[in-house]
Amino acid sequence: MYSIVAGKEDSAMSGTIAILGLGEAGSALARDLAAAGAVVRGYDPAVSAGEGIVATGSEAEAAEGADLVLSVNSAAAAVDALEAGLSGLGTGAAWADLNTASPGTKRRLAAIAAEHDVPFADIAIMAPVPGRGLRVPMLAAGVAAEIVANTLNTFGAAVEVMAGEAGLAAERKLLRSVFFKGMSAAVVEALEAARAAGCEDWLRKIIVDELTAANASTVDRLVDGSVKHAVRRTSEMAAAAEMLGELGVRADVASAARDQLAHIADTQDCQQS
Repeated sequence: MYSIVAGKEDSAMSGTIAILGLGEAGSALARDLAAAGAVVRGYDPAVSAGEGIVATGSEAEAAEGADLVLSVNSAAAAVDALEAGLSGLGTGAAWADLNTASPGTKRRLAAIAAEHDVPFADIAIMAPVPGRGLRVPMLAAGVAAEIVANTLNTFGAAVEVMAGEAGLAAERKLLRSVFFKGMSAAVVEALEAARAAGCEDWLRKIIVDELTAANASTVDRLVDGSVKHAVRRTSEMAAAAEMLGELGVRADVASAARDQLAHIADTQDCQQS
């Protein structure tokens, strides 16, 4: 059982928050929290704490006296940051990891926190922080999700709580990323190729028109079309990848689409045999 401070299970914690990582996202969150009245203790080995932020010399020092620690550094540093900060945490203090890490990493962090009786929340930042700051939409999961959300929302944040274990918020964010970042990659590659072919404006208009007209049926059309026409589209995307090579453009997305369609076609053959 986690040692959340008695009487605070259903309310926000008091206002001392540590932020580990003062890059673009961390500094924006720290600034807004301080402006909203929180005492903010910050640590970053490469970035100085801004005005209104209590500068500290380590993760553990930042965590001292904090009711909540927000880890906003990087997925690669998330485990090390937690392990380094644990010795500074007081009884009842919660740890929230805001890094874009895999669900497996979030579960590993939750397990480490549980070993030390530290309430843990997996927080997924669901939009760019610049321009939004603390008001950026966030999704929280894990045993400390409710109390972390209550604490941050008291200062003007927009944290939504979802039921379930740590890792589920990260899963939602990354599933969304597969679509958005994959689409972005396809647009970048297609426009680069169109630029090389001398018809970028023509293709840009097609992209804008398709995105503007998209609706629920668009998703069905994309999925059903890939399955129904997998064999033909495999050859089409093989030709597209070859064309990009002729234009001197990397065919990362075109090649991946070719391989995915080929896999769909092979799966269909196996099911029919």
